Amino acid sequence: MSEQIDDYDEIVRVLGLYMEGAAKGDVGLLKEAFHEDARMFGELAGTRYDVPITEFFEIAVSAPAETGSYRARVVSVHQVGDAANAVVAEDGYWGTVSFVDFFTLNRIDGSWRIVNKSFVHTGGEPPAH
Repeated sequence: MSEQIDDYDEIVRVLGLYMEGAAKGDVGLLKEAFHEDARMFGELAGTRYDVPITEFFEIAVSAPAETGSYRARVVSVHQVGDAANAVVAEDGYWGTVSFVDFFTLNRIDGSWRIVNKSFVHTGGEPPAH
């Protein structure tokens, strides 16, 4: 059972890297969380983002999530062996935007990494570009 707890804790730690990296626009944290070949899928304000994760890194650097009210929480984690999925809820992204993120993670060479992010915009209006 302790191995399952250790895996859970490590998965939550990696998701924390994502949340902090998105909040601060910190590419170093994001690169630690995501596999280099990860992708992101979702739609925001009529624009599709079916892109390599490096495009998300660019968005995070140019417009960090934290503008004073950003909050994010891990809602669920399901893990079997070297594969996992997780749900993260985000509120106050850019002040008013809310998302629910669905992550796929894999243990690769002994380390948990996010290999896919799929998101849905659940509320708020994104800032004008």
